[in-house]
Amino acid sequence: MSFAKLFVLAVLAVSVSARYVYQEHPYYLIEEANVLEDDLEDALTQPGFEAPRHVRLARQAGSVSSNPDGSLNLNAKLPLAGNDKNILSAVASGSGLTDKGGYGAAGAGLALDNVKGHGLSLTGTHIPKFGDQLTAAGHVALVNTPDHKLNANAFVTRNMPNIPNVPDFNTHGAGVNYMFKDKIGGSLGVAQTPLFQKTDYSAMGNLNLFRDRTSSLDFNAGLSKSVSPFIPKSSWQPSGGLTFTRFW
Repeated sequence: MSFAKLFVLAVLAVSVSARYVYQEHPYYLIEEANVLEDDLEDALTQPGFEAPRHVRLARQAGSVSSNPDGSLNLNAKLPLAGNDKNILSAVASGSGLTDKGGYGAAGAGLALDNVKGHGLSLTGTHIPKFGDQLTAAGHVALVNTPDHKLNANAFVTRNMPNIPNVPDFNTHGAGVNYMFKDKIGGSLGVAQTPLFQKTDYSAMGNLNLFRDRTSSLDFNAGLSKSVSPFIPKSSWQPSGGLTFTRFW
């Protein structure tokens, strides 16, 4: 297999990883919460990190979205433990799922969310015909009010391809997300893969079409672009679709 083909496969894998990072969903709801001011580090060092009395952790959540080729993307989050400041959840995802059992990527891991809007996650992903990825990500709430939510996020991914002559390599990136009254918002992101001298840019918009206590329907649209010496011509590519999120 030529280096050019190997490069294309690696690029596809990195693009899949980047898409996971910039999509944020309201996976859990905190009800009747006795919210106290505390930071993440102090909360983690407190004894008795277990299911809280004042926070409902019974709510699981999932989302499903479709791709232009008819395949589906699924995400799920299941609270495991927590207190009135932090929630530890198991997460799972699958992209490019087809009715014949095929898939583009599948992952699982853990996520820690803070009532102030901060969060950390560690996930492993398997991509058929490419290999595995391990991603550490985090996000910080810069503004977290009922009307305005502004988050900054960052991630680093270790790519471990099972392709001959392609070494393990890293991808890292960062972005910002803004949402107004949980109704309309957007995000900007950038990711770099030093091994291939590749930089990915993305700009996405989000419009909530429907939301109640049990479900949410959102329309997403945006542009993405990859720049590298190995890509002779680079232009902005459009993307869009609907995302349905279900709480139960």
